[in-house]
Amino acid sequence: MNATEIALLVVGTSIKLLLWPSYHSTDFEVHRNWLALTSSLPISQWYFENRSEWTLDYPPFFAWFEWTMSVVARVWDPRIVDINNLGYASPSCVMFQRLTVLVSELVLFMALRRVVRIKGNTVQGQISMALVFLSPGFVFVDHVHFQYNGVLFGMLVYSISLIMEGRDLLAGTVFATLLCFKHIFMYIAPAYFVYLLRHYCAVYRNGRLNMKASVGRVVKLGSAVALVFGVSFGPFVAMGQMSQVVGRLFPFKRGLCHAFWAPNFWALYVFTDRILSITGASQLASSTRGRVGDTRFAILPNVTPLFTFVATLVAMAPALLVLMRRNLRPEHFVQSLVLCALASFMFGWHVHEKAIILIAVPLGVLTMSPRVLRMHAILTTAGFYSLLPLLFGVQELVPKMCVLLIWTLCSLWLMRAKVSAWACLTRVERVYISGFGLLFVATELIPWVFGRLEFLPLALVSVYSALGITFAWINLAYDFITAP
Repeated sequence: MNATEIALLVVGTSIKLLLWPSYHSTDFEVHRNWLALTSSLPISQWYFENRSEWTLDYPPFFAWFEWTMSVVARVWDPRIVDINNLGYASPSCVMFQRLTVLVSELVLFMALRRVVRIKGNTVQGQISMALVFLSPGFVFVDHVHFQYNGVLFGMLVYSISLIMEGRDLLAGTVFATLLCFKHIFMYIAPAYFVYLLRHYCAVYRNGRLNMKASVGRVVKLGSAVALVFGVSFGPFVAMGQMSQVVGRLFPFKRGLCHAFWAPNFWALYVFTDRILSITGASQLASSTRGRVGDTRFAILPNVTPLFTFVATLVAMAPALLVLMRRNLRPEHFVQSLVLCALASFMFGWHVHEKAIILIAVPLGVLTMSPRVLRMHAILTTAGFYSLLPLLFGVQELVPKMCVLLIWTLCSLWLMRAKVSAWACLTRVERVYISGFGLLFVATELIPWVFGRLEFLPLALVSVYSALGITFAWINLAYDFITAP
């Protein structure tokens, strides 16, 4: 590693260590319980265990990842892996779990470093790497709220780097492995499927499709993917437990919106319903607060999982159009990843606000034109701001404000496409980004001004952020489709 990379790692680690005393969400106990579950029970009981409400609902490879950490946890503090020790969060437990996030995030660091090398080790590439690695998405969600996104997105970035090198078969295998760690990455699977089908499987010789060679590659890729899924899910198929596993992975009993409305189309839809209800357009009580469970609307039509599925597929059309061009290149593949992630974020069922990371990471590794740089500025500012309600404690107020403000300023002034991102923005776009300052004052510093309208501060964050993300999605789709 060179001096710049060492400095980035030291600075990043220092910032994240300073945040260790911060609050942690219920996700902390979720993962502690999974450590205990995988350590204490045979594999046949992993997806049936329910003495804790935080049952295992990730694919098998992630369960084995938890099991691996539990081996160390048993030595570090045996009480961590006591399956009956629900809610355990001693200082040693907190230190251990925070440390596992920090260490596993090195996968992301090394993958980003690899992308920078492939793209020529330019100054802008190094800046992009630093901004992705230190993004508020990872700082807030992993190192305060508590999750393991670093290692997962490290695998995604590594797969992207293999695509950039033309090593399509290995890239597809890595992505299949990633799906067996966390199934949320299914949202971007269509981009992988179409790209690999056209760029790897379809073999042309003398301008004609060579069927024999193409079928051979299809078999090779299919065998690699089947092997990965066989290793992951095979034991549960053999035990006759696949229906139980699938039921855990896809809990459609949850409502349309998460507890904090993700800043997407449905946030705008729900907010409109709330306003119509409050203004007396209906005497029905609207239950669109976004809590887990069925979401019913007072005025607007109810939305079903099937409808969101169809809407998401339709919204992915621009991503697939990008992959239909003749001169298909790895850059087009990354663009399609961004658009697939945006489509699923905008119209998916029970989308978490944390899913903004799935958009920001591939967008961050793209080579930026002035227009894309504009949209990156708007989308990341809006998306990362929408994460602030996750850190609701008073002691987190100053740290989250400083992290987001410093990162946003660095992004606006250091990322360049001949000129800085700020210089690329129109006057209206600058006003929009500046408006987050006023929103912060209203919703974080003086929320009492909203009185009995308890839902309004969170709703304003979601709706204002959703406007920017929607604008960025439309512009990125147009730009990626029309670009050469």
